[in-house]
Amino acid sequence: MVIVTLLFRGRNDAVDAQEIQHNHQILINRFVAVCQADERVVAAFLGGSYARDATDAYSDIDFGLITTDEAYDDFFAGREAFVRLLGEPAFLEVFNDYGFDIVFFTFPDGAECELVLGRASTFNHIHVGPYKVLLDKKRILEGAVFPWPAVAQDEQVETLRSLLYWFWHNLCHHFITPLARGQMWSAYGGLADLRLSCVNLARLRENFQAAAEGYEKVEKALAVEQLAP
Repeated sequence: MVIVTLLFRGRNDAVDAQEIQHNHQILINRFVAVCQADERVVAAFLGGSYARDATDAYSDIDFGLITTDEAYDDFFAGREAFVRLLGEPAFLEVFNDYGFDIVFFTFPDGAECELVLGRASTFNHIHVGPYKVLLDKKRILEGAVFPWPAVAQDEQVETLRSLLYWFWHNLCHHFITPLARGQMWSAYGGLADLRLSCVNLARLRENFQAAAEGYEKVEKALAVEQLAP
């Protein structure tokens, strides 16, 4: 069994940032202890800014958890009870539009967390990029890679075509028309959609191999000059 306890370095940020860091350390240590005691859990890791050593005062905690194949359904059904072993959440919801389960939860002290879940037989799709091992009971994370998903070329071409063609339709129907009718709120909503299309077009121009994800972390995908009005 491999267990890694992370002792995060202090930072020269504001006092409140250091307090958040301390809260996160307590929560991560508690998460490792709970996973270690749970026989259903095979491995656990950290992703996101903690894995990249890029945390700031506003970082959340991206947890990854892998169960045995047999225990997955039982674990998922009892996800709320698992989270409450870490603390009483002020918010707890599940999101699974990406093809795997993510549990989002926030504690009253401001600690925001994401918990991605996977099975021991197949877990490489639940995360992308670097990670830090917290617990590896069966060493299944040794040498494990979480690759960035490739977007098919024909799919990207269709995305580009759709963005261009629908832009002109939406310009006329959802912006110019309501603007002419004095429907300013509708026109404002249409303008927001047009701006989103422009952002996605810029993202495709910058990297045609990457998914067009709108405003999601757009500052990391595009140069500041491209975002300037």
